[in-house]
Amino acid sequence: MKISFLHTMESNEAVFGLAAVKAGWSSDQIRHATREDLRLAMAQPSAPGGGAHGLVHEALRELMAEADAVIVTCATLGPAVDTMEAASVPIIRADAALAKAASHAGSNLAVLCAVEASIAPNRALFEHYAAATGASVTVQLIPGVWALYQEGKQAACLAACAQHADEAYAQGFDVVAYAHPWMAEAAEGVESKHRPIHGVQAALDAARAAQEA
Repeated sequence: MKISFLHTMESNEAVFGLAAVKAGWSSDQIRHATREDLRLAMAQPSAPGGGAHGLVHEALRELMAEADAVIVTCATLGPAVDTMEAASVPIIRADAALAKAASHAGSNLAVLCAVEASIAPNRALFEHYAAATGASVTVQLIPGVWALYQEGKQAACLAACAQHADEAYAQGFDVVAYAHPWMAEAAEGVESKHRPIHGVQAALDAARAAQEA
């Protein structure tokens, strides 16, 4: 099974690529495309299906030509993915795959975000999937972690993500979800017997399930 990734952050290439190899994909079965311009274009107002959406659709069609599934790793591109028609292979939104997996994993979900602007869209996305299972959703901001990430202070950044997950479990949440793929590595530093779920694994699981369907 060949899988293509559409990123808007170069750092996500390593995060998803390493996870895919660990999950059994070989390097020649993986293709990455990083398009920061698409994230910037999506920030500009345009009609659904046109403008930035059209650019995203074009990028997806190119990736679909040589893949059995395409994973979109940037949540900002999600609205454009949803207006894509006639996809020849499964197109998987990592954020949507995570929200769906989290809603089936427990009844009391904590979604951890790094950027305040991501709180509202994550709440809407997770509540959409949680409505089908009856799970409750609480979205929390990890203070200061985005600044650490931007400054390249990876160890401190991941430690803060791990600590906040442990605090969420201590508060009684039975599922903790990392909203941003780059947080995935922090799961290894969580001291709780539980482990946070993240879009990296959720997206790969969804791709595998699509192949087996």
